[in-house]
Amino acid sequence: MRSPWIEITLPRIEHNARVVVRLCAEHGIGVAGVTKSTCGNPDVARAMLRGGVTAIGESRMENVRRLQEAGIDAPLWLLRVPPLSQVEEVVERVDLSLNSELRVLAGLSEAALRRGRVHDVIVMVDLGDLREGVWPDDLPHFVRELQRLSGVRLVGLGANLTCYGGVIPSEHNMRRLVRCATAVEEAIGAPLAHLSGGNSSALPLIASGRMPARIDHVRVGEAILLGRETVGHTPLPGAHADAFRLHAEVIELKMKPSVPIGERGRDAFGETPAFEDRGQRRRALVNVGREDIDPQGLSPCDARLEVLGASSDYLILDVTEAESAVRVGDVVSFALSYGSLLAAMDSQYVEKKLLDEDAG
Repeated sequence: MRSPWIEITLPRIEHNARVVVRLCAEHGIGVAGVTKSTCGNPDVARAMLRGGVTAIGESRMENVRRLQEAGIDAPLWLLRVPPLSQVEEVVERVDLSLNSELRVLAGLSEAALRRGRVHDVIVMVDLGDLREGVWPDDLPHFVRELQRLSGVRLVGLGANLTCYGGVIPSEHNMRRLVRCATAVEEAIGAPLAHLSGGNSSALPLIASGRMPARIDHVRVGEAILLGRETVGHTPLPGAHADAFRLHAEVIELKMKPSVPIGERGRDAFGETPAFEDRGQRRRALVNVGREDIDPQGLSPCDARLEVLGASSDYLILDVTEAESAVRVGDVVSFALSYGSLLAAMDSQYVEKKLLDEDAG
C-alpha cells in the first residue's frame, strides 16, 4: 500500500449503521445513509445498507453515477438542491430530490414528463440555520405553485440544521417543522408522507425521546461513519469511532526551534500563524498535506504527538513526547474529523484500503 492511505473497516460502518437504525426505529424514524463524505464509495454504501438504512443520500451526481455503475439498486436521494442544468440527469437517475426553488421544480417536472414519469420531491424548510430552504411564511404559496407541476410529486418536508449556522435541532424547531407540515397539508388538502428532520445532529434529540412524533425520517452520515453526533462530537453509545484511519509516512525528522527565525508575514495560505517558544523540539514531516486533508481535523492515534500545522504537501508534527521513538520511514496513524475524511476520500493522492473483516 502506497503511503499515505486511508483504511476503511467496512464491518464497523455496518455496525454503526445498525446502531443508528435501531435507535431511530425505537422512535418510529427511518434512516437514509449519507455517503457523500466518502465520494459515493459503493462498498461504504453496501455496508450502510447491510446495517439497515433504507436509502442512500448523495449530494453529487458524479457520486450517484458511481453508485449506480457499481450496482447499488437501493433508493437514491439527492440531498443537495439540484442545479437547473442537471434536471434531466436528476430525473433519470435519482428516486427523490430535496428542493427549494420553484424554477428548478418546474424543470424537474418538464424533464419527468418527457420521460413519462413523476419525480418525488421533498421541500426543504429553513428553520433558521440559513442554508437551503423555503422560509416558513412562504411555504403555503410555494406548495400551491408546486402542485400545479404534474411531473413532480410532493412527498414531504425536510429541514437541515447545524451545517452552516450551527443551529442545534431542538424540540422547539422540530415542532415548528411539524406546524409547517400542517399548514402545507391544509394548503394542498392532502397529507404528507414524510417529515425528514435533519442529520446526525438530530440523534441526541431522538435519543432523549423529545423528537416530535411526526418526524419520521433523518439523513445520517457522520454518526454512521465516525460513530458520533455532530453538535458536541459526543460518541454514539455502542458505535465504533475508528472505522476510518489515515496512515502517512515520516519523511523528515529533525531537531529544530519552535519559533521561525526572521521577519515574518503571511504563510502560503494567507494566514498569520502564531508560535509558542518551547525551545528546541523534535519535528517530523509527514507525507500528507492540505491538498489531501484538513490538518485541524487530524488527531494522532498516539496522543503524545502534536499536529503543528501543514503546507500543501506536508503535515508538521511535534514528536518530542512520542510514546516510542519515531524514525524516518515510520507510519503515523490519525483519526479524522468529518472535514478531513471528506478531503482525504476526495484526494487522488490518498490510497483507499477497504477491510472486509474487522481485525479488532
